[in-house]
Amino acid sequence: MVTRLNRIEGQIRGIKGMIEKDTYCDDVITQISATQAALNSVAKILLEGHMKSCVVERIQEGDDEVVDELLVTIQKLMKK
Repeated sequence: MVTRLNRIEGQIRGIKGMIEKDTYCDDVITQISATQAALNSVAKILLEGHMKSCVVERIQEGDDEVVDELLVTIQKLMKK
């Protein structure tokens, strides 16, 4: 996960450099799109892990409120 985030951080720095160099807008937008896809990928992996561990554990402990919390989290991710 940290490796992926480091790569995304590098992509962000690259986008900043492209803007500073007045790179053609379409090329910058393409890089932004790739960075967003990479962030979405990290979010999906985190969500899967969260569901398989934290959510399952809380349900097993009788905490059904975690389902509502999870639905809010999913809604936040879907807005993007």
